[in-house]
Amino acid sequence: MGTKGHIKICPSILAGDFGKIYDEAKRIEDSGADRLHVDVMDGHFVPNLTIGPQVVAAINRGTNMFLDVHLMMYNAFDYVERFVEAGADRITFHFESTEDVEDTLSFIRKCNVEAGLAFCPETSETFVPKYLNKCDMILLMTVHPGFGGQKFMPEVLDKIRFVRDALTKLDIRQGGVTADKNNPATLKLPPFPIQVDGGINRETAKECLLAGATEFVAGTYLMGAKDMASEIAFLKSL
Repeated sequence: MGTKGHIKICPSILAGDFGKIYDEAKRIEDSGADRLHVDVMDGHFVPNLTIGPQVVAAINRGTNMFLDVHLMMYNAFDYVERFVEAGADRITFHFESTEDVEDTLSFIRKCNVEAGLAFCPETSETFVPKYLNKCDMILLMTVHPGFGGQKFMPEVLDKIRFVRDALTKLDIRQGGVTADKNNPATLKLPPFPIQVDGGINRETAKECLLAGATEFVAGTYLMGAKDMASEIAFLKSL
């Protein structure tokens, strides 16, 4: 189960007004969010085309927030350095998008940013444990990637529980660090991040939290809220 105080809320700027990109970045920052989530889609891995490194750089100029860049694209390895230069603090790519998963994770870390690994809803969760010591975050998509506003897929809750149980068995906490039972400091690290993305709202966030998720990406729900700060405060109070 997620731990109070370790919940991270990540509004997706893709659901904002790109004609006011600086204002939207500032609005997210002022809302009390923990991360600013940026969805990058190539029109091939997913049937939608969004933004590239130049827009990420523009967003970075408008905020001091942690930029959580989610690459829904093929050949992510080839673009890592460009997104790092643009200001990404974490780069997440899809397990399904490459045969070079470990090399890509390693390269992202060598660029001194966090490495996240994402899984589509139809991908078996049994692939996840192999990579838990090689990345800094697991993203479990709770909708099919590519478009916002989709309905939450409750079957992913079992996948969240599976990953949390795997982390418990491996005694992993954060950043791929294995806790040392003889060193109490390592046991106080926050839970290894399990992020969920898609159809997140007040109700589904609670379900995901109870299953073990700790990071919540929300686009339509938060960016379209009359008071984003109040919604984020509610999520953090769960």
